[in-house]
Amino acid sequence: MPTYFETLAELCEKLGTTKKRSLMIKLVADFLKRLEPLEVEPAVSMILGRSFPRGSSLKLDVSWATISEIIKRLTNADWNLFLSIFKRTGDLGSAVKEFLEKSRTYRQKVLLENPLTIIEVRRRFEAIAEASGQGSRDKKERLLEALLSIASPLEAKYIVKILIGEMRTGFHEGLMERAVSEAFQMPLADVQRACMALGDIAIVASKARLDGIASLSGVGVQVFRPIKPMLAQVVDNVAEAIREHGGKTALEYKLDGARVQIHKRGDEVKIFSRQLTEVTESLPDIVEYVRGNIHVGEAIFEGEVIAVDYRGRPMPFQHLMRRFKRIHDVNVMVNEIPVKLFLFDLLYLDGRDLCSTPYVQRRSLLAKLVDVENLTPQIITGSAQEAESFLMSAINSGHEGLVAKRLDSPYMPGVRGKHWLKIKLTLEPLDLVIVAAEYGYGKRHKWLSDYYLAARDEETGDFLVVGKTFKGLTDAEIEEMTRKLKELTIKEEHRRVIVIPKMVVQVAYNEIQKSPKYKSGLALRFARITSIREDKTVEEVDTIQKIKEIYEKQFLKKGIYDIR
Repeated sequence: MPTYFETLAELCEKLGTTKKRSLMIKLVADFLKRLEPLEVEPAVSMILGRSFPRGSSLKLDVSWATISEIIKRLTNADWNLFLSIFKRTGDLGSAVKEFLEKSRTYRQKVLLENPLTIIEVRRRFEAIAEASGQGSRDKKERLLEALLSIASPLEAKYIVKILIGEMRTGFHEGLMERAVSEAFQMPLADVQRACMALGDIAIVASKARLDGIASLSGVGVQVFRPIKPMLAQVVDNVAEAIREHGGKTALEYKLDGARVQIHKRGDEVKIFSRQLTEVTESLPDIVEYVRGNIHVGEAIFEGEVIAVDYRGRPMPFQHLMRRFKRIHDVNVMVNEIPVKLFLFDLLYLDGRDLCSTPYVQRRSLLAKLVDVENLTPQIITGSAQEAESFLMSAINSGHEGLVAKRLDSPYMPGVRGKHWLKIKLTLEPLDLVIVAAEYGYGKRHKWLSDYYLAARDEETGDFLVVGKTFKGLTDAEIEEMTRKLKELTIKEEHRRVIVIPKMVVQVAYNEIQKSPKYKSGLALRFARITSIREDKTVEEVDTIQKIKEIYEKQFLKKGIYDIR
């Protein structure tokens, strides 16, 4: 029997009010056990706030502006009522639910319709995503209006949350791995290993439900199926990195570019971003380089693509993002913004999964396949003095710093640990999300040019403001940012707009201070945006907990205020 979408929504309601993690895992595990096999992947994706599995080429491309206009039409109610509800709840989905409950027109419509199922909601999402060509915007709007018009207020709450990618129940991917393990009676280690290889717990859950534990035991790296990138922790200096790695480490330049995973089989080449989204069409020059210069049957490489000027020196990250966003007239952009590929890892070669192979061996194999000028510069050393010199070489060449890699480290997809360590000369820039913006003054009076920057509280999932800035972006970038933020606007308050947290930016700053002005209790001093990180999602923004750690570290030799 098909599972109603309202059952999934009711589960999410319980998760949002449950603090005990073990109970959350049990609730989800019990729910997964009852699903039909084809319902598992859509359900897991939706519980995690995703319309489609990670890495899917399907994109809904529906803005909050579109959603809000549809809700206005369906209710014929005073929109000021919605804004007052949102101000009280602080949650878009909850505000939508309560607003619809107060609309008599909407309630009467919904009573006449058949209940939605999980599969039906997924099919309607697919239809919205597949609408293309002339008139596609209107078609998407009609399809979404049809879906919301037959959803109950509770269902509409979670449809909206999935559409905007802001679930905020506190149930994250790590807990889902445990729920899948419990639901299908499989060792957690097997589930986690399969998740690393397949890149998405929703796909793992589906395979587990369909084929059992045997389907996961043989899961490994496969060409053209992207895997999660391994991540690095931050340390303060090279001496700490050498000490952490047992007296000797491999150091590589940390490039200010876009991380890519390149899959090759014969002449077929596909390139994936750090979000596991395919970006092959945006990088035809990189595809041609790999085809013409790397002579292997099958391989998966990892590296960094950077934008370069006519002298081959690295250009700011935002120039590179113009390449990644371009789908049409790519050849024009190839000439305007040339890029260069630097490879630093080899994950798979001619039928052999190399993830468990020690790093130095992977690097040695890579060096035999790739021209030296396309390898990330590297040294292996136990000398802090030599490491400092190499760090300065990286900085003077226009790069960000170094990454230290433990010599015997395996490649651990999706894991951020001490096998890889980042070292920079200055304070580590923060990835933050814009939650509000204000119109500027003078020539910027028509643009949203002052931005409220927020970090994620890993305990509650809320975004807490840690500063405000109007510095760092060009006029062209501010104009484009204004357009995007208007599409994400929830509420206007005089010269300020409140927006859905979607736009991630990298922020430099001079110091972190205690601040009674913000709920977080912290403020960045002299904050300025260094780049717009369209390659990152809001799940990847830095946390309040990390910022507190930085605050405490910077005052180790000074007095410190208690900010807890």
